[in-house]
Amino acid sequence: MKIEMKVSGFTFIRNAQILGYPFVQSIKSVLPIVDEFIIALGPCEDGTERMIKDIGSAKIKIIHTQWNENMRTDVKLKGFVYGQQKSIALFNCTGDWAFYLESDEVIHEDDLPVIRASMEKYLDDNRVEALVFDYIHFYGNRNTFAWSPGWYRKAPRILRNNIPSWAPKGLFFIVMENHKKGRYPRAALTGVNIYHYGWVRSEEQMRLKTQKVEKYWSDKGSSEVKYADIDSAILREFKGNHPAVIKDWLPEAEGVFKAAPTYRLSQREIKHRMALWLERVLGVELSKKHFRLVR
Repeated sequence: MKIEMKVSGFTFIRNAQILGYPFVQSIKSVLPIVDEFIIALGPCEDGTERMIKDIGSAKIKIIHTQWNENMRTDVKLKGFVYGQQKSIALFNCTGDWAFYLESDEVIHEDDLPVIRASMEKYLDDNRVEALVFDYIHFYGNRNTFAWSPGWYRKAPRILRNNIPSWAPKGLFFIVMENHKKGRYPRAALTGVNIYHYGWVRSEEQMRLKTQKVEKYWSDKGSSEVKYADIDSAILREFKGNHPAVIKDWLPEAEGVFKAAPTYRLSQREIKHRMALWLERVLGVELSKKHFRLVR
């Protein structure tokens, strides 16, 4: 029996073309299982809006927004402007579930039935407020991904859309228990990967992206981006298949991406390398989780 269920997709976008996001591929990857796709579109200096419209889907709904350029950079809560934009899109979703994808995240076509089945399974189980995905963070090229407690391995991306929730920053959601207190959502696992391609774009595009958005995250100014400046211990070979929709976007590459042999680890990377060792020895996972599993 077919279950009556409406699903909203949503994201926020700004200057995605010049910043090298595979945003068209991201949107297309999830369109088959959503009834609408809400985009909070900030002021753009490129062809982002035209490229969205060229997708040609009646499911796509664009909401033109303004970014708060006056947000102070010295406040403790970094990335709040991202949270505002994400929440604007979320607040315009009308589905039973709201499925959030960032503009460099792609769903594999083989996983769409599994995702749909997960939403149907938990539709009437109000204990489950969100559905969690595993992450593959590609780094440097199409053959390499980063695996470390410093790179989030799981994140809630589908949120029940009849609960009081919002986004204080780009990555996670907060469910409000009252007007003063919030918490991470109670969640179930989908067992499905999200393919994250943000670190596969060219270094030039990544440097431009950093320059454009750093003020929303830090008061220290933008730092130089060099892909080779990374701990080689966290780089692993990807042996799976990329989603069909992203294959033409991905640059050709041979072998695993090579870290600079002379690179000196930062204190943060040393901490994460120690955490990797502890994970192997103790058989635990030490990456941060922005959800609480429903048992």
